[in-house]
Amino acid sequence: MEERSDCSNNKNNNPKGKRDDLYHVLHKVPYGDSPYVRAKHAQLVEKDPEGAIVLFWKAINSGDKVDSALKDMAVVMKQLDRSEEAIEAISSFRGLCSKQSQESLDNVLIDLYKKCGKIDEQIELLKRKLKLIYQGEAFNGKLTKTARSHGKKFQVSIKQETSRLLGNLGWAYMQKMNYVMAEVVYRKAQMIDPDCNKACNLGLCLIRQARYEEAQLILEDVVKGKLLSSDDSKSKKRAQDFLTELRSILPPPHFQDLLGLDDEFIKGLEQLMNEWGPVRSKRLPIFEEISSFRDQIAC
Repeated sequence: MEERSDCSNNKNNNPKGKRDDLYHVLHKVPYGDSPYVRAKHAQLVEKDPEGAIVLFWKAINSGDKVDSALKDMAVVMKQLDRSEEAIEAISSFRGLCSKQSQESLDNVLIDLYKKCGKIDEQIELLKRKLKLIYQGEAFNGKLTKTARSHGKKFQVSIKQETSRLLGNLGWAYMQKMNYVMAEVVYRKAQMIDPDCNKACNLGLCLIRQARYEEAQLILEDVVKGKLLSSDDSKSKKRAQDFLTELRSILPPPHFQDLLGLDDEFIKGLEQLMNEWGPVRSKRLPIFEEISSFRDQIAC
């Protein structure tokens, strides 16, 4: 009995035991007992965001993985609706981070600005990032970079990144109701790397400018799956909703569109109908007199 008790105590008191190995595998938390490792454990395993923030601060102040600690802390703060504090933290401490981490910090800042409604700051930062791209300074001069989303790594091309940033810039202009600039930016983004989401946003932008026919054509392309990301069911649903809204705004199609008749024939037909004149004017005088007499009787 005593031996079993000792084993149990050793298991409970050993932070590097089997439980640790399990969460290292599941959550990709680094090994060790540093402030950053404890912060990641609090964030991902214990689900204690407030405790994680305290430990991230300790990691930053002690110089322990400052790049990752600052970025991760800002993400947790955003989840707790402390975005203003996260913006201030990045602005104050990004100077301690490496040059390679600045791009990812900018991406976090863009999300934070969006969350706080800081549209002007968002536009300024997006323009700065786009400027770095056309100056050849983004991606450390490479054509691709490795990105991570939901724990998975994937390659992003400079072309894809440019289109993504333009899409964010277009949406920022939409929030400021600057639909002319939003349209210009969205069209540039679609020329570089088209996708369904940006097509829907471009359609919405045109709707806001009362350019319904143009919007309809773009949204129909989404619904019909003519774009590269045509498997995006969410965007298809969104495009269909916009089209339903447009049908309540647009007049019904003219009958020549349904019959496929040429313009010259339609013009001739309309001219003939004009010569015939209104139906009421062709009634014989006797019927006009009968109608008048009937009205007098009714009185």
